[in-house]
Amino acid sequence: MYVSTAIVDSSSLCQIRYSIPEEMKRGSVIGNVAQDLGLDLKRLRSGRARIVTGDSIQYTELKTDKGILVVNERIDREQLCGETTPCALDFQIILENPMEFYTISVEITDINDNAPVFKNNIMKFDISELTLIGAKFVLEKAVDEDVEINGLQSYSLRTSDHFVLNPYRVGSSSNVEMVLKKPLDREKQERLSFVLTAIDGGEPQLSGTMQIVITVLDANDNAPVCSQTEYKTSVKENVAKGTVLTTVSATDADQGSYGFIKYSISNIAEGALESFNVDEESGVITLVGHLDYESLKHYEINVQATDQGGHSDVCKVIIEVLDTNDNPPAIIIMSKSTSISEDVKPGTVVTMMSIQDSDSNDNGKVKCISNDDIPFGMKSTSNNFFSLVTESDLDRERASEYNITVTCSDEGVPSLSSSVTLTLQISDVNDNAPVFEKSSYEAYIVENNTPGLSIFTVKARDADWNQNARVSYILEDSSVNGVPVSSYVSVSADSGVIHAVRSFDYEQIKDFQFYVKAQDGGSPPLSSNVTVKVLIQDQNDNAPQVLYPVQTGGSLVAEMVPRSADVGYLVTKVVAVDVDSGQNAWLSYKLQKATDRALFEVGLQNGEIRTIRQVTDKDVVKQRLAVVVEDNGQPSRSATVNVNVAVADSFPEVLSEFTDFTHDKEYNDNLTFYLVLALAVVSFLFITCLVVIISVKIYRWRQSRVLYHSSLPVIPYYPPRYSDTLGTGTLQHVYNYEVCRTTDSRKSDCKFGGAGSQNILIMDPSSTATMQRIQSEKNILDEPDSPLEVCSFHQA
Repeated sequence: MYVSTAIVDSSSLCQIRYSIPEEMKRGSVIGNVAQDLGLDLKRLRSGRARIVTGDSIQYTELKTDKGILVVNERIDREQLCGETTPCALDFQIILENPMEFYTISVEITDINDNAPVFKNNIMKFDISELTLIGAKFVLEKAVDEDVEINGLQSYSLRTSDHFVLNPYRVGSSSNVEMVLKKPLDREKQERLSFVLTAIDGGEPQLSGTMQIVITVLDANDNAPVCSQTEYKTSVKENVAKGTVLTTVSATDADQGSYGFIKYSISNIAEGALESFNVDEESGVITLVGHLDYESLKHYEINVQATDQGGHSDVCKVIIEVLDTNDNPPAIIIMSKSTSISEDVKPGTVVTMMSIQDSDSNDNGKVKCISNDDIPFGMKSTSNNFFSLVTESDLDRERASEYNITVTCSDEGVPSLSSSVTLTLQISDVNDNAPVFEKSSYEAYIVENNTPGLSIFTVKARDADWNQNARVSYILEDSSVNGVPVSSYVSVSADSGVIHAVRSFDYEQIKDFQFYVKAQDGGSPPLSSNVTVKVLIQDQNDNAPQVLYPVQTGGSLVAEMVPRSADVGYLVTKVVAVDVDSGQNAWLSYKLQKATDRALFEVGLQNGEIRTIRQVTDKDVVKQRLAVVVEDNGQPSRSATVNVNVAVADSFPEVLSEFTDFTHDKEYNDNLTFYLVLALAVVSFLFITCLVVIISVKIYRWRQSRVLYHSSLPVIPYYPPRYSDTLGTGTLQHVYNYEVCRTTDSRKSDCKFGGAGSQNILIMDPSSTATMQRIQSEKNILDEPDSPLEVCSFHQA
């Protein structure tokens, strides 16, 4: 085993030739490919080095861990190449990442493993005894499948005194004949038998034998003679069966039956006997089988002309097979990529292929093209080697898969072609940022929402694929009125659903905006932002608030109406507001209750309380109106305000009426408390008295001491004319101002005030201060629209 040549051509493709004998054992080393190619073992492994061959049997194997080429299958040179020399195995070694290939040629040298073989074990001749010395008899030649020195070298004839061998060549074919050296005498020896031995030149020397049997005949002393020593003809490989190829002829000087010649085919290559036939009488050679230029290009046929006396001559027939374009190109994929990234550069090799056409000349010249409208093209790298390369930039978003049809045509007439379809996936790179469906969003939510409520959904799409198109939503950091926006809303990272984190109050915040970022899952990730504005919608969650008249816990407000008031007299105006907005803040005023509904009315829209008839002397002084203020929400909310109206022309009249009114209110407010307190006191007194009685009877002698230290409560006794002034003591006389004296005045404090042109009576039942008159009674009665006046009553 040795490396004979290493050739680097202009295409930077290295061709290495090895030479090994046939029949080497499996696993035998052919050569160190890594060393001869100058490749590192790591490159062989990372490039997934492999052998690509067009043969169905892979005779060699590449050991990538050692970088050596070894025998993989039994190599029989005779089976592989027949008589063709030199005999070689041609294949390619393919590397990936990047793609490279190298051509390897392994020459198979012959060893002497085949002995010469005769087709027949016995050959018979009928030879006339009159045959002249020097007559030639063509013998069947032996076939040795080995070539050169190991092929057939010589013949020998044993146990023969009458014949000698005479080897000769006709064209490229070596033949043998035996020559009569001693006359035959049928009377002495009618039958002769000897052995013909064929010997090759190998080491060790091999041989084959055939027995020759000769029957001596009488009286035929002329042998047939071929008209031509050699016949040549040519025929196309696709001619039909039965086609006449040529005609051989021979003549015999003898007469009668000795001059009758028969033709037969002898010494033909293996397989030719099934392809050709010669008419034994006419010598016409016809085609009876199928010709294939790619299998065998020419045939050499020996047609033997034999007369009845056993004399014969050999006519050499050479048949040249002409090539026709009957083989379409065979496309062999050497290496291919099933997927490439969309960001590869133009000129990137996608697939490498070898095109083989068994035809010759123009019939074997091939060109390859790919289908149109795709960013790929074919590039010829060397003879019959093509690469499919990218011609422009790829975009997976426009086309994620290509079905590439490669068509290879020869230059024969008519042209034959083959095609192969390659499916190529375009893998995605993250070159597209997410895009929102809108440039900005507006979302609405009703106030008083439940925390966690879904407000709105933002949606972004990414034209990329798989992980690069997986969009996540992120709430950008910002603040609303100094508060982080994350305390207002949250965004679902997967779905883009915006949730309310808190319950919103329209009265506190009416709208706010923030930014949502859509980010894909690529590396590095790409993103885009969108503005989301959330508008809070008002809900009728606030009842109207009455601003006037002011309602206090213990004070009563009274509006004074003179008895001389005309129809439409403005008593007062109920002023209310609603902090809601829109129709939720539209207020209407209704009179719910009134002492005399026929005397007053309330303006539906403005809340003005006016008289609807003339005030008369029969109208009671103390008038109570209940006014309902209602908004227009759904459902509506309302507030009720009590307005006390005093119908009178004199202040004392007003004072006496509203003192009872105040007392009744105080009484109603404290009734429950006094009942509970009374029950507790009675129970306590009963138990105490019972204990005292028993103690007095048992311990009478200690009465004085017990009385001194007793903790029993002293129950005060009040004379009939005494009055209590909130625990301040008792007096024997009650002193009051004459003009303002009221019953139960000990708990009264009256204040008169007015706003604008109105008269207001304010009564505080909890007050114990000394009442002072600001103005006289006369002024109060004469000037009902005067400014604020205060009158206090005090018990001395």
